[in-house]
Amino acid sequence: MFSGKEIPECGKGDKNSLKKMLIKDKNIDKGKAFDWGRTSCDYAKFRDIYPKEFYDKIIARGLCTAGQKVLDIGTGTGVLPRNLYGYGADWTAADISKEQIEQAKILSAGKNIDYIVSATEDLSFPDGTFGVITACQCFWYFKHEKTAPNFHRMLKNSGRILVLYMAWLPFEDKIAGASENLVLKYSPNWSGGRETIHPIQIPEIYSEYFELVHHEEFPLKVHFTRETWNGRLKACRGIGASLSSKEIAEWETEHKKLLEKIAPPEFDVLHYAAMAELKKK
Repeated sequence: MFSGKEIPECGKGDKNSLKKMLIKDKNIDKGKAFDWGRTSCDYAKFRDIYPKEFYDKIIARGLCTAGQKVLDIGTGTGVLPRNLYGYGADWTAADISKEQIEQAKILSAGKNIDYIVSATEDLSFPDGTFGVITACQCFWYFKHEKTAPNFHRMLKNSGRILVLYMAWLPFEDKIAGASENLVLKYSPNWSGGRETIHPIQIPEIYSEYFELVHHEEFPLKVHFTRETWNGRLKACRGIGASLSSKEIAEWETEHKKLLEKIAPPEFDVLHYAAMAELKKK
């Protein structure tokens, strides 16, 4: 995991202000606004957590490898392109949050990854530019009536969309369940919890342009310390991206006390990962 030494100290921005909120959707958190830029420091430090098996599954599908030009949408701090960079693909990565992209650039020092600040719906590249488009932990945020035809246009013939997701399993893992309940205490409208293993749901509009050629769901154990698990939870949408600085501090104090009671200094948290591969028609 990244040490965070090059990352500016978190908490120095104006976290009491919600004026910079960029995303508000009635289908997400019952319409409560959030801004990933408000938690970019913690996101950079604590959300680069995908195990090797997660990346191995991608490479096994022949995706994101040498000779392919890949567009990673909703890239956040560039976790996907940074970790797959060594396989030789030519990466472009976009995110709506300039703060996320700033952190991505810091973490990608020495790597030739083209980062741009843009909403997914506003991306415009020439027809057939990319062989693969990836979307990790972000697919449900998009306006699919616009993105589906645009992805089709920007992909080469037989190009692929790869949708990726990973989440903890609160009903099967004691630490995950207790931590999630505390998130819901402070952010009761947060809709990112209560996960069970299931395929990624692809909106019907994509069937006009793409064929689902592969999907897979599998359990994973992810290793944490109390500090890194606390950081992972703090960097979720229901806490760091949406609460005030006072609420975040109160939640963090309570969460750290909870972990001292229920968790050893180091532990694994049961997650599941899911992938869906779509082929351009």
